[in-house]
Amino acid sequence: MISEWLVSETAEQVAQLMQYHQISENPLGGYGMKKRVEKLIQLLRTAMYPSIYYEGVPEAKFLQAIVTQHWQKAAMLLYGMACDVLPNECRKAEKDGAHCTHCVEKAEQLVKEFMESLPEISRVLSTDIQAAYEGDPAARSPEEVMLAYPAFETITVFRLAHRLFELHMPLIPRMMTEYAHQQTGIDIHPGATIGEYFFIDHGTGVVIGETCRIGEHVKLYQGVTLGAKSFRHDEEGRLVKGGKRHPDVGSHVVIYAGATVLGGDTVIGDGSVIGGSVWLTHSVPAGSKIYNQ
Repeated sequence: MISEWLVSETAEQVAQLMQYHQISENPLGGYGMKKRVEKLIQLLRTAMYPSIYYEGVPEAKFLQAIVTQHWQKAAMLLYGMACDVLPNECRKAEKDGAHCTHCVEKAEQLVKEFMESLPEISRVLSTDIQAAYEGDPAARSPEEVMLAYPAFETITVFRLAHRLFELHMPLIPRMMTEYAHQQTGIDIHPGATIGEYFFIDHGTGVVIGETCRIGEHVKLYQGVTLGAKSFRHDEEGRLVKGGKRHPDVGSHVVIYAGATVLGGDTVIGDGSVIGGSVWLTHSVPAGSKIYNQ
């Protein structure tokens, strides 16, 4: 019977599982980190756009209170997450009976700087909304962009995650953009640098690598890849991490569906148009029009 099997086999099976999973008192990121990342995104977006993301009907007279509540909750949640993912000097010191406040102080400062950045992030996102509204004839209003466009979902999360990346927050920015990737099929690394008035039309399958730099007023279509051409290895054949691996895209550039642009030395000049399904591994000057023959 199953109950007898459970009694006889549980201990052995669990022991075998533990061989392959390092169980720690302080696991990387802390317990429940995936759910906390999702909650953080929800709180931050609601603080910025209560009329879009608030779970209810936000009466005008209560809007300030709603924003305040979500802003404060997001700050406290991020603080707890920061204490989990930042280096463990404090916990190590506590084991020796000493008291260290380094990690706590670092987490506090990081959270303060990030939360104070939200108004500027909101301003930049307003340019992305405008770019989508002006760049897509199917968009009937800026509100429709916010409510119905998956690219806006992803770009919102990216802008938030990128600021945390700039502040050297480990792990969390990557998890945020991967959450957006799962939701929309658009994969933007939080380390990428993207200027204002950014628009991704349709969006599915877009990939933007960590060291990519994109100017202002850039429009991408579905299936565009801004990726690495190759990876460096050391003398022992191990992958060398870091370094400039992804292309730069100038301002006022359009890249059509399915185009692939690769390489850390590749630069797309301002005002260029890259046609659909183009494979490009070299730089092109400003004003170029590159199409498959």
